[in-house]
Amino acid sequence: MNTIPRKLLEGFQRFRERHFKSDDSLYQQLVTEGQTPRTMVVACCDSRVDPALVLDCEPGDLFVIRNVANLVPPIEGRAGHHGTTAAIEYGVRNLCVEHIIVLGHAHCGGIGALVRSGGVSNPGSFIDDWMCLVESARRSVMAEMPNASLKEQTRACEQRAILVSLENLMTFSWVRERVEAGKLRLHGWYFDIENGQLLRYDEAVRDYIAL
Repeated sequence: MNTIPRKLLEGFQRFRERHFKSDDSLYQQLVTEGQTPRTMVVACCDSRVDPALVLDCEPGDLFVIRNVANLVPPIEGRAGHHGTTAAIEYGVRNLCVEHIIVLGHAHCGGIGALVRSGGVSNPGSFIDDWMCLVESARRSVMAEMPNASLKEQTRACEQRAILVSLENLMTFSWVRERVEAGKLRLHGWYFDIENGQLLRYDEAVRDYIAL
């Protein structure tokens, strides 16, 4: 017990007091009826951008997938261990979510490393192999903004990578069919940590605007 972070245990006790030692029926309902989230969020592992905290949601509101740099891989024909893809499939086909939000953020470590290194530099790295998914975003930003500051290039790449993930979502037939039928909507959001702003990609203006 001495090796367990005390802050986490105290936090669990507060959580338990709030939800299990009162008349709070939320978890009883979630157990009895199961989860029925209407929104899936693909977010980053970064400890500063927990979607439930940023969006102030209750348990059961969101089906959350978190990975390095909030990336969505395209459909692949080979068998393997595809955690993100499996979770997306479950959320769309089993839970029938109505919205998928790809939630990127400022100061993303994965995107920052990709930009600073000038691309994937270590093919033997699991992280570098994963970040290959948005190498196209980095290349397009560098081609369009060769003289911009590193901070500007990184921010642009963070936002461009969200669009790559949205494109990759459409490579799955069960996503594309639901989008085309009007049963599923895809969203690209960007959390600006410094300024406490949430931006969304607007296809009409082809840019991010404040929500």
